[in-house]
Amino acid sequence: MKSNRTLKSLLVAAGIGALFVATPAKAEDASAAAAYKDIQATLGTVPDMFKTLPDVAVAGAWAEIKGVQLNPNTALNGKTKELMGLAVASQIPCQYCIYFHTLAAKANGASDEEIKEAIAMAAIVRHWSTMLNGSQVDLATFKKQTDDLFAAVKAKSQ
Repeated sequence: MKSNRTLKSLLVAAGIGALFVATPAKAEDASAAAAYKDIQATLGTVPDMFKTLPDVAVAGAWAEIKGVQLNPNTALNGKTKELMGLAVASQIPCQYCIYFHTLAAKANGASDEEIKEAIAMAAIVRHWSTMLNGSQVDLATFKKQTDDLFAAVKAKSQ
């Protein structure tokens, strides 16, 4: 009985999967058009970076940006998110991202000193990542020493 249910579930799933494969691209085109319309309404323009994407990816890419980066109701404020973006962009490195996230960080209230500090933190993390990985430091030992360090700091602060 259980194997019949399992077989039936698999057949239903396969049938649903076949529907998705057989569905023409019109739905993706429509969601791309809707995304472009929303991008225009939100930003006042549609940057070319969105036009580099295939139509099937536009709505998802826009939803990700709008849902996290542009969303004021997330755990991180806009300035913090843009400083993080700049730090990551500095490490990739991506000249497009560095330019964008620098301006976006400033637009979100970041000072020149905060921008420098975000980039310096990215450099420090990259430096120590290089040292730890290149030296093949034992991860379990590193974790134990880090836990001990934070426990000592916490005990000292109490």
